Amino acid sequence: MAHDLHVFDQAFGIAPMCGEEGVSCAPGMPTFGELHLQGSPATKAPPSTSNSPGQEDRSAWALEVALDVETAHAMAPGANILLVTTPTAETLGVQGLPQMMAAEQYVVEHHLATVISQSFASAEGAFGSAQSLENLRYAFKSAAQNGVTVLGSSGDDGSAGSAKTPVGQGGSTLPGPAVEWPASDPLVTGVGGTDLCTDPGATSGRAVDSASPPVACQNTPSQSEIGWTGSGGGFSSVFAKPGYQSGALPAGSTAIGAMRGVPDVSLQASPSTGALVYLSLPPDGQSGLKCGSTPCSTGWYDIGGTSLACPQWAGLVAIADQINHGGLGLINPALYKLASAPATYSADFNDVTVGNNAAEASVPGYSATPGWDPVTGLGTPNAAKLLPDLVSAVHGG
Repeated sequence: MAHDLHVFDQAFGIAPMCGEEGVSCAPGMPTFGELHLQGSPATKAPPSTSNSPGQEDRSAWALEVALDVETAHAMAPGANILLVTTPTAETLGVQGLPQMMAAEQYVVEHHLATVISQSFASAEGAFGSAQSLENLRYAFKSAAQNGVTVLGSSGDDGSAGSAKTPVGQGGSTLPGPAVEWPASDPLVTGVGGTDLCTDPGATSGRAVDSASPPVACQNTPSQSEIGWTGSGGGFSSVFAKPGYQSGALPAGSTAIGAMRGVPDVSLQASPSTGALVYLSLPPDGQSGLKCGSTPCSTGWYDIGGTSLACPQWAGLVAIADQINHGGLGLINPALYKLASAPATYSADFNDVTVGNNAAEASVPGYSATPGWDPVTGLGTPNAAKLLPDLVSAVHGG
């Protein structure tokens, strides 16, 4: 990762970090570090005769790691980044999550970060019981008490969810709409996704481009963003509606009933309008982008998913922490407070009102609406306006 981050930064002219391969550290430079809890074994894929999907192979998760580190750094180039790893993969509520939550608890207890980005998710229905999920929440409770903001990608299955218990027996689609944890946790800021239908050549502001972007954008002319089909969202079957979702929502919002609504916010996530990420670890690092059916790069990928939106939002929160001179903790109450005032909502958020997250034919999806909706939450950030307002709102302003 230290090597790939350096290649990424050189390609895009982003300020280097102390800890990148080949970079000389200087006073004041941001740092990149790694913390390997429970060791860093050379995990291997299961035998070809195994029924397991092979998610224990670290190369299967390497592209996810590169995505998180590189896009977070691109969004907040002055922020320190700590990559925390555990040796057991998260596989839909079955394994891995206990070790990952213990790692997050360690980060909070030792004051190693003010923002935690989680680009992993498991449907609530994949857990054995609500109590088994509750047993994993202790790190989030500690984070809220210690000024640490925790974000989670809402998933890439739209309104659907998968059950996989145990892993070796394969999975199945849950029969009805579902949301994914940890994004569904009231102590986590759930991050959904959009298709970004804007002109990449515009330099003076946001300009709609309905001609050259993907089909989803061409089908919705005049829209600068639309809800991405894969954006995880809906209503929790475990967590009751938190107080911050019980107040006034922006006009036209989808009603939130008795249970927690997901997501809270969003950012671009469609693979059709994704971000370039560099990875050298084989086997992915031996291929890359394709021009038609022909490979035309080595190690470079155009990646989307709410796994893209989440670390970018984490970078924004890091900038807000810089404005605040310290961690903000749980930001959800402040986000919804800002959204409850029409003028502030209009200034701080890009309201996404078009799109549907019916990603699985057998599961009905939700539609994007004005205000909050179960596809894009409150919408995407106008960061220059939102971040200082967020700091003020956290402090009661």
